[in-house]
Amino acid sequence: MAERFALPTNVLRHWESVGLLEPARDSAGRRRYVLDDVSRVAAIQRSKDAGMTLDQIAVLLDAGAPERHAVLRAHLDDLDRRMEQMRISKEMTEHAFSCRAHDISACPGFQRHVKDLVAAFDPPA
Repeated sequence: MAERFALPTNVLRHWESVGLLEPARDSAGRRRYVLDDVSRVAAIQRSKDAGMTLDQIAVLLDAGAPERHAVLRAHLDDLDRRMEQMRISKEMTEHAFSCRAHDISACPGFQRHVKDLVAAFDPPA
């Protein structure tokens, strides 16, 4: 399983220790993963890639968790926020790529991309 998902084996053991995985064991105590485990690891990995914490993922994988929709709503809101940040970053990078200014921070076009951050600056008195 670790090889299939390019994960260190200790990651799978950790996920098991926190209750995200429960692979069957053979008579010698070795873990025996089945298709449901593969799907679960895929869901965990994709959710982690999307920025979810293991606690959030535990709720996501627990169909009976009453806070499941709240966790998913919060995650969707976080994804929207991060996507907007990425959009701004992409525009800023595209501008910097074509800008002729040697010092990009002095470029008026670049400054438009960071004006919200600069406006929040309150210099000490």
